Amino acid sequence: MVAMTDAQAVPAPRGLVPLLLTIVPFSQIPLDAYTPALPEMVRSLQADPAAVQNTVTAYMLGMSLALVPVGLITDAVGRRLTLFSGMALLVAMSVACALVSDVNLLLALRFLQGMGGCTCLVVSYVIAADCFRGAKLTSVSGLLGAAWGLAPVLAPAVGGLLADLVSWRVIFLLIGALAAVVAIVAFLLLPETLPPERRAPIDLRAAGGVIAMALRNRLFLCFTLIFGAMASAQLVFGVVAPFLYQEGLGFSPSGYGLMALALGGVNLAGELGCSHFAGKTSPQRLGWTSYVLFALGAVVLAVSGAVSGVGFLSITVGSALVLLGCGVLCPMMYGMALGLFERNLGLLGGLISAICYLCVSGAMVVAAVLPENSQAPMGALYVVLGIIAGLLLAIALPKATALAHS
Repeated sequence: MVAMTDAQAVPAPRGLVPLLLTIVPFSQIPLDAYTPALPEMVRSLQADPAAVQNTVTAYMLGMSLALVPVGLITDAVGRRLTLFSGMALLVAMSVACALVSDVNLLLALRFLQGMGGCTCLVVSYVIAADCFRGAKLTSVSGLLGAAWGLAPVLAPAVGGLLADLVSWRVIFLLIGALAAVVAIVAFLLLPETLPPERRAPIDLRAAGGVIAMALRNRLFLCFTLIFGAMASAQLVFGVVAPFLYQEGLGFSPSGYGLMALALGGVNLAGELGCSHFAGKTSPQRLGWTSYVLFALGAVVLAVSGAVSGVGFLSITVGSALVLLGCGVLCPMMYGMALGLFERNLGLLGGLISAICYLCVSGAMVVAAVLPENSQAPMGALYVVLGIIAGLLLAIALPKATALAHS
C-alpha cells in the first residue's frame, strides 16, 4: 500500500462537505444527548448507576464490533447503500430505547443502536478520503471532527432541558426523528463516490491481509492509538461529568447541560483549529502544542481533586484544557492515519474507528467503576492516557513531518 496521490482522488461533488457535516454527528449524538439524564434514568429504571452508565459502553461496543464489517460492506456495495441501511437501524433502535422499561434490554438496544450509528462515522470519513488527499484531507477531517464535536456541545444542553421538562424517553425519540430527517435529505442529495470499478468484493482472506498490512505500518498504528486515547478522554468526560456537576456541585440537569455546552464549545474550537492550522503548520508543531494543553488539563484535574476535592473552577478549567487538546488531536490523527493508503478506504476507516472505540469502551468500563466523589480519578485516568499518547507522538510525529516535507 502506498499513499494515494491527488490524481487518484475522486473529484468532490459540489456541496459534498456541508452534507457530510450533517451526517457525521449522528454517530455521536446518541452517545451524548441523554447523558444529563443518567441520574434520572437510575431512578426511573430502578437500576444500579454503573449499569446505567454502561448503556454508554454498550453503544460503544456496538460501534466497535460493527466498524470493520461496515467498512468491508461499503467497499463492496458502495457508500450510499451502507449509509442508509445503518441510519435505518439507528432510527429504529432510538425509538425502541424510548419505550424500554428494563435496563438489561436497554443495554441490548443500545448495542444495536451503536451498530447503526457507526455507519455515519465510517462512511462520512471514507467519502472524504475518496475525494481529498494530504493537508486537504486533514483539513476536511477537522471540519468533520468539528461537526462530530457539535454533539457534545449541543446534545447535552438539549438533553438536559428535555430531562428537566419532559423525560429522558423524549430524548431518544428526538434522536430518531432527527436521524430520519437527515437520512431523507442525504438520500436525495448524497452522490455515490465509489465507482463500481474501484469496489472490492467481500473477501475475508484478502481483508485479513489488508488489516495485517495496516497493523504492520508503524505510523498507522501510532496515529490510530493516539486517536483512541484522545477519544477515550473526550467521551469519559461525558459519563463522569454529569455526576460531578449534578451530584457533587448541585447542578440541575439543564444547568449541567449549559456547562456541557460551554465545554463542548472549547472542544469544537480545537476541532476547527485542526482544520484551520492543518495546512499552515507542521504536524509536529500542531500535535505537540495540542498535547501540552491536554497534559496540563489532566494534571489540573488529578492534583486539584486529590488536594481540595470537588471544585467548580478546577473541574471546569482542567476539563476545558483536556477537551481543547482532544479537539485538535482526534481529527488530526484520524485524517493522517486514513491518508496513508490508496485503496480499501472503507475497511481501513472501519479499522481505525474500531480500534478507537475498543479503546474507548475499555476506558468507559474503568470510568464506570471509578469513585465519583471528586475529579481526581478522572484526572488520573487522563494522566495515564496522556502518557500513552505522548510516547506514541514521540515515535510518529517526526516521521510524519518528514513525509509532509518530502
